[in-house]
Amino acid sequence: MPQCEMCGAEQASLTTTKVEGAELELCENCKGFGTEVRTESTSSASTKYSTSSSGKSDASSSSSSSSSSSGGSRRRRRDMFDDMDEIAGDYDDRIREAREAEGLSQEDLAKRLNEKASLIRKLERGDILPSDAVRNKLERKLDISLTEGGNTDDADWSGGGSTTTTLGDVVKRKD
Repeated sequence: MPQCEMCGAEQASLTTTKVEGAELELCENCKGFGTEVRTESTSSASTKYSTSSSGKSDASSSSSSSSSSSGGSRRRRRDMFDDMDEIAGDYDDRIREAREAEGLSQEDLAKRLNEKASLIRKLERGDILPSDAVRNKLERKLDISLTEGGNTDDADWSGGGSTTTTLGDVVKRKD
């Protein structure tokens, strides 16, 4: 008999539920901790995943289902990751360029931040991601931003005045 991946209870049937980004097979008691994952058959061999909130109130789920006819267009439930800053993909280059612009060695920067020089080396090589505390120190001392957000290159992706980006706006043909 299968076991619930959260509490370990043996149940005859388990529900696939997404909890903080991970899909787990959960029992009836535990499935309220996430959103139920349902597969929908399509005309092709692939499947689509859509999530529906496994909320405790029937009134909230009935009002959201009446406003949209398809299950895939429901609003996604907010989770803790929505409020987190995302580290920029080129954080290592940003740190190195800002340090060199200040005329500091890795050791000098480490002393100013009260951190080890090996940490600065690992960050500049991209071996590790900075912790929130180190990221805040670097951003203050070097006057840079290590998070993605306001200064991304979204303007390059505009569809020429239309608000919808199509595949034709992005793809470059080879012929």
